Amino acid sequence: MYGVVHIDARGMRCPWPAVRLARALRDGARHVEVLADDPQAPAELSAVAEASNAEVKIVLDNFYPIFVVTCR
Repeated sequence: MYGVVHIDARGMRCPWPAVRLARALRDGARHVEVLADDPQAPAELSAVAEASNAEVKIVLDNFYPIFVVTCR
């Protein structure tokens, strides 16, 4: 899988944003950007990334945080 995978998980409650991230990483994504507005998303997405040997950076735009997950 090449390029950036975009996941729009706004309005989804955890664990769904994390489940969608895990699926993308399992399918071979190397760079994923997740839009998520659940307050638990930072912890859940970080846990998935760590389990997949990836790192998470949070980019704040005007409305929602964007979780940028990159495989090491």
